[in-house]
Amino acid sequence: MKFKILFLFTIIFSSIYSQSTNSEIKDYLNNLNDSEFSGAILIAKNDEIIDKRAYGLSSIEYDVKNKIDTKFNIASITKMFTAVAALQLYEKDKLDLKTPIGKYLPDYPNEIVRNSVTIHQLLTHTSGLNNFYVNDLDKIKNSDYEEISDFVPLFANDTLLSKPGTKYDYSGTGFVVLGLIIEKVSGENYYDYIKENILEPADMFATSEIQVDSIVKNKASGYTSGFGQNENLKKNEYYLTKASPAGFYYSTVDDLFKFSKALRNYQLLDKETTDLMLEPKVKGYNTHLGYGIDIDNRYNQKIIGHSGGWYGIHCELMDFLDDNYTIVILSNIDDGGKTGASKVADYFKNLIAEKELEN
Repeated sequence: MKFKILFLFTIIFSSIYSQSTNSEIKDYLNNLNDSEFSGAILIAKNDEIIDKRAYGLSSIEYDVKNKIDTKFNIASITKMFTAVAALQLYEKDKLDLKTPIGKYLPDYPNEIVRNSVTIHQLLTHTSGLNNFYVNDLDKIKNSDYEEISDFVPLFANDTLLSKPGTKYDYSGTGFVVLGLIIEKVSGENYYDYIKENILEPADMFATSEIQVDSIVKNKASGYTSGFGQNENLKKNEYYLTKASPAGFYYSTVDDLFKFSKALRNYQLLDKETTDLMLEPKVKGYNTHLGYGIDIDNRYNQKIIGHSGGWYGIHCELMDFLDDNYTIVILSNIDDGGKTGASKVADYFKNLIAEKELEN
């Protein structure tokens, strides 16, 4: 009898708590204005959308407003697609996570990488490979890349930052190499594989790779403040390329919510492989990492997902596992960590996870 009363009390308390939290969320969204944030926000509870809003401008020069279905560049959230694709092939016994990549890319031009780096290390940013988008930014010509292999000359001969498997170094290069492996093992073009095995099964029909100079309806332009350093914004096309396995797909808040649901509900990977993906493997700069996904244990409940940040881009996909909230934040203006999308993300972390982040 006592157990039944306690169980009933827990359900009632949980319902009251959720209603109170939802009310606070709606008040916050009502008070948020275009000068504070530019982009779109989606909030879901128990896999049901409770609110979604758009703010600011998708084109400042033409005074076009962002909408809920506006397509935003999602930067490194793309890495989650690549991680799932690699794990799908692992699930089919086509990839071994602990075998050097030379088994799959026997002609990879860097012998040390070919003979020592594993897929496990690529997925956990412990390969020693650099982040070519940052390190080789001065070499990148944004319209030169049609195929994944076109990126390879940018980094193939770079010196490793550390011995593979010994140190965490966030690596866009490692995820491009994963893309090459996905192509080799699946026999498909990377973009086709992602479309057929991730986007279509999750009903993500608004998500795609887009060339920098393509004209696409309802796509947000990005505007950079130099990550909060400059008052005057500049358009960010110069810093972009066509999507690679490391970043720069375009998507919407609804599509990323669909991806979150599909991943957590075992529609993209089976339970065993999903659990493997979500198991903390290494400590990153701030959070722990599974396979291509952040696992944030700094708050009073576990938050999984990924962020995306680049010139004119700040995005967050966050799943609060205890209270079953999903938050998607897509912005077309970067920030310095205290304003814009950063401030919005911190609000939701502090509200839902009930703890101010310790400095």
